[in-house]
Amino acid sequence: MQLDGSCHCGAVRFSVEAEAPYPFNLCYCSICRKTAGTGGFAINLGANADTLKVEGEEHINTYRARMEDGSTSSAERRFCRECGTALWLWSPEWPELVHPHAGAIDTPLPVPPEHTHMMLGSKPDWVMSRPDSQDRCFQEYPDESLAQWHERVSSS
Repeated sequence: MQLDGSCHCGAVRFSVEAEAPYPFNLCYCSICRKTAGTGGFAINLGANADTLKVEGEEHINTYRARMEDGSTSSAERRFCRECGTALWLWSPEWPELVHPHAGAIDTPLPVPPEHTHMMLGSKPDWVMSRPDSQDRCFQEYPDESLAQWHERVSSS
């Protein structure tokens, strides 16, 4: 599925092909929550990095998060330097993938049949996590990848 996205001010527009377009994975980690979170979590999608096309690249900055141990994350979080919109994350650990933030996507996204709530151990008390009965919850990382989740859900 082709996903078209943009920042709030319109300085950056992008498109990418996604085999994993469901906005199902809610991340409550402090990095996602503070750099892109709304409601106390962020939603990242999975897409093919080699299909990413960008207009307005001169308006993009990169943030590499500081980890709790003081090191710097290898993951690159891209955002519009004009309006601050979180656009996507790319990591050298999975160079074939790019993870657009669902909030930056303009294309209508499919409604997920369930959600995964991850990094709940990082959730602050003010954030209300209300998983449905079919949702899966994890204190840290989930036990399946984006691709595995899509395969499981599409085969049921």
